[in-house]
Amino acid sequence: MASYALTIFVGAFLLFQVQPLMGKYILPWFGGGPGVWTTCMMFFQVLLVGGYAYAHWSARWLKPRTQAVAHLALLAAAVALLPITPGDAWKPQGAGDPTLRILLLLGASLGLPYFVLASTGPLIQYWFSRARPGASPYRLYALSNIGSLLALLSYPFFFETHFTRQAQASLWAWGLVAYALCCGFCAVRLVRAENRREKAEGRMRNAEDGLTDPAPRAAPAAEVNIAPSIPQRLQWLLLPACASVLLLAVTNKLCQDVAVIPFLWILPLALYLLSFIICFDGARWYRRFPYALALIAALAGLCWALFNAGELPLHKQLAIYCGGLFICCMVCHGELYRLKPAPRHLTGFYLMIALGGALGGLFVAVGAPLLFTDYYELHWGLVLCGLLFVLVCLPGGRASPRALFSRSRVVACVGLALGVAGLGAVLWKEARASAAGRLYQSRNFYGVLTVYEYERQDPELRYLLLQHGRITHGLQFTSPDRAAEPVSYYGPGSGISLAINALPPGPRRIGVVGLGTGTIAASGRAGDYVRFYEINPQVEQVAASWFTYLTNCPALVEVATGDARLSMEHEPPQNFDLLVLDAFSSDAVPIHLLTKEAFDVYRRHLHPDGVIAVHISNHFLNLAPVVVNLARHFNYKLASIDYEESDEEWWLYGSTWALLSHNGELMNSPAVRSAASPAGTNSVRIPLWTDDFASLFQILD
Repeated sequence: MASYALTIFVGAFLLFQVQPLMGKYILPWFGGGPGVWTTCMMFFQVLLVGGYAYAHWSARWLKPRTQAVAHLALLAAAVALLPITPGDAWKPQGAGDPTLRILLLLGASLGLPYFVLASTGPLIQYWFSRARPGASPYRLYALSNIGSLLALLSYPFFFETHFTRQAQASLWAWGLVAYALCCGFCAVRLVRAENRREKAEGRMRNAEDGLTDPAPRAAPAAEVNIAPSIPQRLQWLLLPACASVLLLAVTNKLCQDVAVIPFLWILPLALYLLSFIICFDGARWYRRFPYALALIAALAGLCWALFNAGELPLHKQLAIYCGGLFICCMVCHGELYRLKPAPRHLTGFYLMIALGGALGGLFVAVGAPLLFTDYYELHWGLVLCGLLFVLVCLPGGRASPRALFSRSRVVACVGLALGVAGLGAVLWKEARASAAGRLYQSRNFYGVLTVYEYERQDPELRYLLLQHGRITHGLQFTSPDRAAEPVSYYGPGSGISLAINALPPGPRRIGVVGLGTGTIAASGRAGDYVRFYEINPQVEQVAASWFTYLTNCPALVEVATGDARLSMEHEPPQNFDLLVLDAFSSDAVPIHLLTKEAFDVYRRHLHPDGVIAVHISNHFLNLAPVVVNLARHFNYKLASIDYEESDEEWWLYGSTWALLSHNGELMNSPAVRSAASPAGTNSVRIPLWTDDFASLFQILD
């Protein structure tokens, strides 16, 4: 069993180690938003279905020797396609939904190696069951999930912090070679076992013909050869689909409110896998009644968190969302294990599990952005989880008739059904409450944009506010007398306001990464040139349709649609006097805009005496050490400017801006010098960020 266990473990480790690695490679190319990781997960889940389908087909239609030869041939082809690192030709050239391009990129770079690795679990378990009739292969499935879990946990804590992306890709390639050798050894074991089986069967046939003495028969495997019913197969599909929806929905929720980093991808996925490990290790770990109580508590806690997300610190959000996800996954996978078939139906069972996971991924990555204008997939996932639990508890299945139709069981099912109905009502109410004052809402690959109206009864105070997720991206008073005021993070006294006012007289060239409502255009004067870079085309539509900063600006204003860094890489030098970095996606920081290579690009577009202004306000991340390192590396003078908000001027938000420049006269101007304070690094020491080596995990605040 050791050789099969090692092969499954190595394959699962490689399968899940490559997921955050590939996400880290392509995340900077497509804006750094949660949609990139969701699309990657959908690709991995769909290819997992392909691997499981291949294992199921080969187990059903190919002889074991043919299986071994075919699998080793695929492995040889996969090794020949190394390395897996994507080329620069895959970088997007413009704006728009990049989902298809991401899928094509992953398929071209990683498709065959991932497909072969994806088939490992069911195929090697099938080989094991052929070589060891009567031995249960399901614990090997738990072992495969242990390998996956270790791969995920080791990535942010070890591989990401100790190796560059290129080094990680090289280590993974050598791991694939080791996996191929392990598979070759298992294939040899399989062929030898089949030879022994054929010899034994030959002796039995000869004995039946009276030619030799009969050999003792092996004990038959303890299995029931009854084909699974259609309802049972449907539950094989829906239970993992529900767990997959909840996994991706919770990951989306955490990433949009914090940052798109491997740690926040991996934590929910690790808990998801842990539930598989526990449930498939044996029946003793999952008991329906205690987990029914835990599920009720988890659903209630998640609903409460959805109502109060804006008031919760990071550790409480992680505890509630991840704890609730784990309980829900334990219920889905525990019930799934109770429905497991005899080993002869093993590959079909795993195929349905993979298909369910892929359907959940398709729903979140593709269906939800088309069906919903907000992140409602978590709501639907919670309701589906409660509903499925009610259905599996209904009378039916393999329990005795007396137990099935007992009064207490019926009462419990009715109570659970009422609870699910109540859950749906609460979530509907929460969705309705968030719509109060809403004038417009849209959703695309990059997130959810919402325009709210406030103070409608007071013409002087009436204003419109733009939110991306739950983070404000600008507001504007609708009164003509106040419509031109720079407000929110850009008001008088803020770091960006001081930087603009400190620029030399005369026409100014200003570049802005991140459009929002276009508030910085309020500081533009006749003769100025203001160039915005915005990756989300819907932001430009909203800024032009609902706000007037762009249309009323006396300066020449242009908006370049697409990733700012990629756009600048293809543009001639812009000679900006001020370059503003204010690109946030619900406080999710695009790492690729704060690396050494990014600042090399910015320096090419900056006037020698120009200023780079970085908006580093963040609820959960301490970006000051990152900016300090960049200032030291490029020999910039640094001024960190904090602005404290007040109740009297509520329209001016608290902010922290870091100003970087070689212009000593500007940086030592009285206004900048008096407002500057030491950068709040909290003594955190991190390496200089590069495209190959950057970790937000190290600066979680």
